[in-house]
Amino acid sequence: MNSITLKEIGFSDLVPLCNLSFLNLPNDKSIVFALVDKTFSGKTGSDIMYIGRSKKPVKKIMGSYLAGFGGKSSKKIYSKLFDEGYIEKIALTWIESDNPRATQQEFLSKFVEEQNEYPTWNIAKKLPEKPKEPKKAVKPRARKSATK
Repeated sequence: MNSITLKEIGFSDLVPLCNLSFLNLPNDKSIVFALVDKTFSGKTGSDIMYIGRSKKPVKKIMGSYLAGFGGKSSKKIYSKLFDEGYIEKIALTWIESDNPRATQQEFLSKFVEEQNEYPTWNIAKKLPEKPKEPKKAVKPRARKSATK
């Protein structure tokens, strides 16, 4: 799966993050979006760096990724964009969705199926560990009576 595949599915045209404005983003519509490395096209592998979802795209993209507010993923992406210089290389594409969570999971599943791993900036969920066997109960020792 790459940016060309996303375009065929119905995602919007790529919008460079360095040129992004409020007018470019859909307002108050749930979306599933992808951050794409524009410099990676033509190479083997995928140019998709992140697949995410948002019910408020302006707040998520502008506030979290470009301003640095939010949780672990948002801060990680902000750091990649500004500390590692990806802001000039990354473009945004999206598709509207009535159920963004299910749509995102569908695209992530397809990505993992084709690439055998999550996109580079997505945090892979840890596989559940085997349940530990409960420890056997230790019988209390019988106390010796102190007789003198």
